[in-house]
Amino acid sequence: QVQLVESGGGLVQAGDSLRLSCAASGRTFSSYFVGWFRQAPGKEREFVVRISGSGITTSTADSVKGRFTISRDNAKNTVYLQMNSLKPEDTAVYYCAAGLKPGSSPRWYNYWGQGTQVTVSS
Repeated sequence: QVQLVESGGGLVQAGDSLRLSCAASGRTFSSYFVGWFRQAPGKEREFVVRISGSGITTSTADSVKGRFTISRDNAKNTVYLQMNSLKPEDTAVYYCAAGLKPGSSPRWYNYWGQGTQVTVSS
């Protein structure tokens, strides 16, 4: 029903920026909340930021406030994550996910992308 593909990850230095993209299929994409999550080796998947179908940022993790910005272009069926002032602690696989409920837990999201690796060196 909805398929998501992340891209834009890579290896960067601390303080650098990256923009991740989440390309979605499905004509009802604009109806979905989209969240970004990340998972570091040996750690649980954690919520990063979420955006509503209308483009409102409904929740942001304290660890990325002021540095990460989520946006969406429904005409392109794409959600973006602009990451600035990256820190080594941001190193993780980043996933986008879509769901119909405004929760921060992974359990609320029905569709997931395959993930894209972000590595930040010090």
